[in-house]
Amino acid sequence: MDQTRHQVADMSLWQGRVDNEEGELARRWHQQVQAAADEQAPGLVLLGFCCDAGVLRNQGQVGAAAGPQALRSATANLAWHLHTPLYDGGDVYCHADELEAAQALYSHKVATFMDAGHRVIGLGGGHEIAYASFNGLVEHLSRQPTPPRIGIINFDAHLDLRRSAKASSGTPFNQCAALCESLGLPFHYTCIGVSRYHNTDALFDRASQLGTRIVLDEQLNNWDIQPLMTALDQAIDEVDVLYVTVCLDVLPASLAPGVSAPAGRGMDLGLLEYALERIKASNKMMMADIAELNPARDRHSSTARVAARLLARLAG
Repeated sequence: MDQTRHQVADMSLWQGRVDNEEGELARRWHQQVQAAADEQAPGLVLLGFCCDAGVLRNQGQVGAAAGPQALRSATANLAWHLHTPLYDGGDVYCHADELEAAQALYSHKVATFMDAGHRVIGLGGGHEIAYASFNGLVEHLSRQPTPPRIGIINFDAHLDLRRSAKASSGTPFNQCAALCESLGLPFHYTCIGVSRYHNTDALFDRASQLGTRIVLDEQLNNWDIQPLMTALDQAIDEVDVLYVTVCLDVLPASLAPGVSAPAGRGMDLGLLEYALERIKASNKMMMADIAELNPARDRHSSTARVAARLLARLAG
């Protein structure tokens, strides 16, 4: 029996400091967010994907299903600097091993919110959220007379291009490639922060077959940002619309321990933020998500705090 479902927002997660004596300019995220409902003014919707099934299928460390709640709690007390309505779109819950049903439901929710004029940022959950996000974006854009060219920029230590009979947190971009092929769309995929030592030759071979643009973690240095800049500019220029996904295991394990597979080296947080700002400046980013937050493995909520900072930056 399919028990995968969408649950409306739990607004009790949005709590934090209130500085009434300092007025409207002292507001925080928890004071701005509203539960998503029909016929609201276009704004930013946060949509959670509470799922461990993909990580479990990929032989990883489970716990990311609790990531969306932890990310909301970490974001709630951040200072508010935006000028857009903010809505909590609730969560899609994956029951047991019903991953495909959860991805389909999440995709439908993404497309529905975007059809209503909202931007959507996904809160993961395992990185199987990526296929669901991309599929929802494609569904929304398919309603246009001439669908635009879509590109994927993934910040990740892993290529996530596994070929498997069953979807998992290791297959989302192979699923995206298959979707593009079925629809006659070009597949534009850039992966930044890839660890040479955590991806097999089979994955690099698959990446080559698909024309994937790769920037290795060892190429990401503060003293030479040219490889990053070149990859970003190429990825931005070749498409009309971008889907951006941040797998938190792209960051060093010392900074982001709360993931299924912590990175041995990782990408500097400052470089990641620089890259996100460069993408945002293009005005092409239409969908984004943050994946792999695993509160069960997070020391002192440090990963959740970093994820909240990245969420605020993506939202700006």
